[in-house]
Amino acid sequence: MAEEEFTVSSLTGVDMTVRIAGPGTRSYAFLTDWLLRLLLALAWLLAGSLLRLLPRIAADASLAHAVMVVAVILALATYFLYQPVLEVLMRGRTPGLRKAGARIATVEGTTPGTGALLIRNLLRLIDALPVFYVVGLTCCLLTKQRVRLGDMVAGTVLVLDEADSVQSLGRLSVQMQRTALPAEALQLIHDLLDRWRSLEEAQRTRLARELLAKLDPGFDPRRAEASSARALQGRLEALLAGKRGY
Repeated sequence: MAEEEFTVSSLTGVDMTVRIAGPGTRSYAFLTDWLLRLLLALAWLLAGSLLRLLPRIAADASLAHAVMVVAVILALATYFLYQPVLEVLMRGRTPGLRKAGARIATVEGTTPGTGALLIRNLLRLIDALPVFYVVGLTCCLLTKQRVRLGDMVAGTVLVLDEADSVQSLGRLSVQMQRTALPAEALQLIHDLLDRWRSLEEAQRTRLARELLAKLDPGFDPRRAEASSARALQGRLEALLAGKRGY
């Protein structure tokens, strides 16, 4: 039976529940992306056909032929490279996935690297067999995390992008690699900074001083009394970046 969600804790020590996107979400995202890349490919062919009608090009048969060859190459490149290029550039998302409210993540909950995304797309050729993604959709229905063959090999999973949970987890995992702060401390700082604007100034400065007093060895409480809320916010952000000393 497929799991509706999974808990991630291995990278940061902070448990996080991530909901898995099902075959319906996958299909909706795929059809949206397919329509977009088809329209873009057809746009190249249309542009090539219109260019051939220009008097200067129409008068030269070899030039007109070259224009259409270039248009066909651009159309094919757009159609076949749309998915992998956008997934890499948009860090695990495409316009279709964004519209469907989903994103690609690793099984640890972080944003997948370029290699994983490319492997995932390369195996799309097998998932699409024999027609209409029968292999891929069958795998999604039978596997626990609703993954297709490409996801299994690449170590990825399609998750619902709710409240940017995957993005936050990925940000935490990167920061843990460059700071000695424990995961719980990182999470506390994140929570305070995320709510910074919604808190009253007296409340946020008090909480910031308390956190800095516990987490930053170079923090001077007496000097901090005269510090502005912006200065305290900057000190917390510096801690997340792995910098210490006040």
